[in-house]
Amino acid sequence: MLLQSLKPLGMGFKGLAYLIPASLSAVWSTLKGGAKPMRYAVVQTGGKQYRVSEGQELFVEKLGAEEGTTVELEDVLLVVEDGKVNTGNPFVDGAKVVATVVKNGKSPKVVVFKYKPKKNYRRKYGHRQPYTKLRIEQIVG
Repeated sequence: MLLQSLKPLGMGFKGLAYLIPASLSAVWSTLKGGAKPMRYAVVQTGGKQYRVSEGQELFVEKLGAEEGTTVELEDVLLVVEDGKVNTGNPFVDGAKVVATVVKNGKSPKVVVFKYKPKKNYRRKYGHRQPYTKLRIEQIVG
């Protein structure tokens, strides 16, 4: 039924695309939750920058915090709330991101194999990078 209501654009067999009726896109937007106020921040931790929003879970380089504790990330580079952008130079004054440590662990093993031809030189070892999984609770500022 759904495929019969869609009309092809005629872009060839491999690039066949379909137009989605307006009623279907309305249903999709209500399933996604409609228009919510957009609030996110860009934080720096472990030498990397992450775009975070409230409720998001992300993996960062290992922090020295136990599971279940609260961590405040104070190196906030950017805060966006309802289209209003607040940038720092380099950090936003008074802004912080409050997160809870969900898990400390190690990533899957990466095998490192060194090899020199014709010299009987072979070295094989592995590396597992430690990480901390965070859940973003609140963006302040």
